[in-house]
Amino acid sequence: MAQKLFAEFPPVSTKEWEEVIVKDLKGADYEKKLVWRSPEGFAVRPYYRAENLEGLEFLDSAPGQYPYVRGTGKSNDWYILQSVDATDGDFAKANKTALELLNKGVEALTIVICHKTEVSAEQWAVLLKDIALDVAPVYIKGISGHNVASVASWVEFAAKAGLNKETVRFCFDLSPLSCLVRSGRFDEAVCAKVKDAILAVEGFKRVKVLCIDGTAFANAGSNNTQELAYSLSQASEYINCLTELGLSATEAARRIWFRFNVGSNYFMEIAKFRAARLLWASIAKAYGTECCCAEKMYVHAVTSAWNQTVYDPYVNMLRATTEAMSAALAGVNSIEVLPFDYAFRTPNDFSNRIARNVQVILKHQALFDKVVDPAAGSYYIENLTKSIADGVWKLFKETEEAGGFLAQFKAGKIQEAIKATAADTDKKIATRRQTLLGTNQFPNFLEVAGKDITKEIVSKDIPTVNGKVIACNCPAEPVAEPLLPYRGAEAFEALRFATDRSGKEPKAFMLTYGNLAMCRARAQFSSNFFAVAGLRVIDNNRFETIEEGVKAFLESGADICVACSSDDEYAEGVPQIAELLAGKGILVVAGAPACQADLEAKGIKNFISVKSNVLETLKQYQAALGIKAL
Repeated sequence: MAQKLFAEFPPVSTKEWEEVIVKDLKGADYEKKLVWRSPEGFAVRPYYRAENLEGLEFLDSAPGQYPYVRGTGKSNDWYILQSVDATDGDFAKANKTALELLNKGVEALTIVICHKTEVSAEQWAVLLKDIALDVAPVYIKGISGHNVASVASWVEFAAKAGLNKETVRFCFDLSPLSCLVRSGRFDEAVCAKVKDAILAVEGFKRVKVLCIDGTAFANAGSNNTQELAYSLSQASEYINCLTELGLSATEAARRIWFRFNVGSNYFMEIAKFRAARLLWASIAKAYGTECCCAEKMYVHAVTSAWNQTVYDPYVNMLRATTEAMSAALAGVNSIEVLPFDYAFRTPNDFSNRIARNVQVILKHQALFDKVVDPAAGSYYIENLTKSIADGVWKLFKETEEAGGFLAQFKAGKIQEAIKATAADTDKKIATRRQTLLGTNQFPNFLEVAGKDITKEIVSKDIPTVNGKVIACNCPAEPVAEPLLPYRGAEAFEALRFATDRSGKEPKAFMLTYGNLAMCRARAQFSSNFFAVAGLRVIDNNRFETIEEGVKAFLESGADICVACSSDDEYAEGVPQIAELLAGKGILVVAGAPACQADLEAKGIKNFISVKSNVLETLKQYQAALGIKAL
């Protein structure tokens, strides 16, 4: 190991690298070709070197040390979590389900309770029977800021059960600002009730009370910068309110925990969680917290609901796996992998088992828990962490200077910003500059929506657990526009669902002729294009003549005839096809040929290419085929 293995290789400077790159680009714009503009708004370079680490203040920090970029402890262990539905009030059944999950590899639980339920000490005893709360943390979801009596009754249960205040791990989901985000309702008096809940759990070292739910922003289409900045601004709002009511900043901050979305941008997501810990530590310290426990961010990560697709749903397993990997490598406290069928039905035993086993494999076979912050020292991820942190800090300060989270949400500024981001993302998906595999690109040509998939899959409501939406229990009148959750695939799913439920079987026929390489390439592009809307594709290798191709089209009973050849052969071939078709079917030209203007002058109007807005174009063809939009 003492040998310098690379000593015989001369060092290469950044200047030398750049000179070679510029030469290889042959005059192309370096910034446009190689520099990626992330959704978070900062530039990502094509490569990073050791010199790019200079000036990163957190670089020399160790795991468990301020500012906790590398994790809040000296271990990378996390809790494998799954949800239990107790919204029907049958706590004995929920307890049975919870114990079964704990025997199948689950290490922590989210128990979802009806938002209207006030849980008594006796009911807590039934719900939590035989669950070792010092080993398996329980997160309660559905108790609003107006239901603090359930917190007091839990304390009564804990006393009767003899729970150790030092070791018991429990997280309540009191989140009045999340209620504001989801419903637009907010009661100004609720902060005093939250204070009562915090005082009720005094002495319980590991019990959290206030949940900052960043998934509410992510599921509405926010980017990572917005999710973190607005979440941190919520936390700041709570600390301000609670300290004004007499609590110390330490007591307020140490009772806060965070629930964040984890998306599919693998390295960016790793950097996001590292940046979140860095910023929370700085914010808590700025409030004058007196112990490190208040500066350590407690993070629960949930794989993305926004990314899930209804068509080709098994791809959701792959998405969730890489998402869980990002969260695990980033050093979060717990992870929930949503089942692959979460978006369109109540998950079954199989989908729950697969979701659970994703994490079991990551921990017990891939051994992701054995190395703390494996991203440490990575030129790329360290710089991503810094870039995200800078962007989040900038937006956080802007929000605070404009009056804070509550004022900005009431004024509609936060909704406006997230809507703009979501609209930009939707446009990228519509034009296929952003891919949702199996939905707007590379669909399963033969797939048809199953009977358990209904029109509601394209609505604006995402189920909180097992297909059930957990509403807000705030009695106040709306004071702001809520953020509506949706999935990125919804618009395309509505398109395909309309075809599947139309009672028709529209077909697109690939009329391939001329240059073999070009006609096959354009046939593959066009087949993929029309299959996205659920049209049945009739592909062909290559016809010897145009006459042969048109004859085959007419015999096929297809609705759309797609001319697939080279640009050179379109000038004469396409008018010939149009003449032979004599109005029987819709003629579409694959590509954007140089002769397009000449063809349009001859009455040929339909062209598809990589520049097309796939979503809007397919809507037009559906309308022409008599398929009603949903």
